[in-house]
Amino acid sequence: MKKLSNVIEQIEIIHERLKLFIPKQLRPYYSQIDLEDIRDVIIYGGRGVGKTTFLLHKSLNKNFLYLSTDNPIVSPYPLFDIAEAVFYRGYDGVIIDEVHFAKDWEINLKAIYDSFPNKYIWVSGSSSLSLKSSKADLSRRYTLFRIPLMSFREYIFLTKNIEVESINPFNFEISFLEKLQDINILSLFREYITSGIRPIFREGNYCQRLEGILEKSIFYDVPFFVPSVQDNHLRIINAILGHLIYSPIPTINISGMCSQWHISKEKLYNLLFVMEQAEIINIVRKKKDKNLHFTKGAKLFLSDPSVYSCFNGDKGSLREAFVVFSLKEKFDVFASDNESEYDYEVSGIKIEIGGKNKKFKKADFVIRDDIDIPVGNKIPMWLISLSF
Repeated sequence: MKKLSNVIEQIEIIHERLKLFIPKQLRPYYSQIDLEDIRDVIIYGGRGVGKTTFLLHKSLNKNFLYLSTDNPIVSPYPLFDIAEAVFYRGYDGVIIDEVHFAKDWEINLKAIYDSFPNKYIWVSGSSSLSLKSSKADLSRRYTLFRIPLMSFREYIFLTKNIEVESINPFNFEISFLEKLQDINILSLFREYITSGIRPIFREGNYCQRLEGILEKSIFYDVPFFVPSVQDNHLRIINAILGHLIYSPIPTINISGMCSQWHISKEKLYNLLFVMEQAEIINIVRKKKDKNLHFTKGAKLFLSDPSVYSCFNGDKGSLREAFVVFSLKEKFDVFASDNESEYDYEVSGIKIEIGGKNKKFKKADFVIRDDIDIPVGNKIPMWLISLSF
């Protein structure tokens, strides 16, 4: 095993190399997170949302060193020993990426926090689940910030360099559309929903990269959060995702799946809960449903709507998945108690979702795909994703 001092030298080279490839245009969402003078931070969110880029950018003018615990040169050493060596080398702070790959990371983070009160410790992880259940009670010591998937508002900025303010899609001034009058908005929206919901779109081969992200989320992240996970459980998660992508009915048969895969209901519900916490799926519950753990909710969607596009999934599920994904960042979203009247309740507002000829039923608003401008209570689907 190499001396730790030699490993730190390699880490320094990697850090310098990574800084050269920070994009010139960054997600507008980054400006919403102010890390100035915050000593201990945990940034979490799904894979591929830009956590690493965010941390590297925020530390550009600071005497910090970046490392990732899934790097094989780092993994043999206790996290505390690495941080200690970094600080003794003269750095004011350390950035620890993919922290949950480190052995006993919760205990080590607590020890680093307590032992170096004048140093900065910025950390990233793929889920908040382990933080909430951490024996070391990290949430009291570290400030948590979440980075979501990318909004259409951000995609417009990154591809067209046009800044659009976030809006309330149910109450806005239509004058903001003047900024978008020279854009084929429906064509751009199709690009976004097909291959632009994660900033990896700039790297090309979006669907191939997205497939790799899903595989890592299942086979690398989930095992950290499920007690005694087995290969069979990971295959079940794959089966759930495959079913949701193509099914016109966004749910699963709990009893049938338990029988088919020889798994208990408790374990299956636990897998669904972990998939939700790891931001692989969105579980939409009814308003009266107070059970957050042992439930499949009223509807299940993949959290990233572009997965449906990449795998030629069900179009109706794609539409609903997109609206849920877009609105849940700012609103409380519940499934309808009576689908013959409306699809969802969004902070007290009843909405219906569908194509360009979708009827209102008894909804307050209808969200229609394939229309370019809002008319009355008819809202274009693309506009929903300007809300964050």
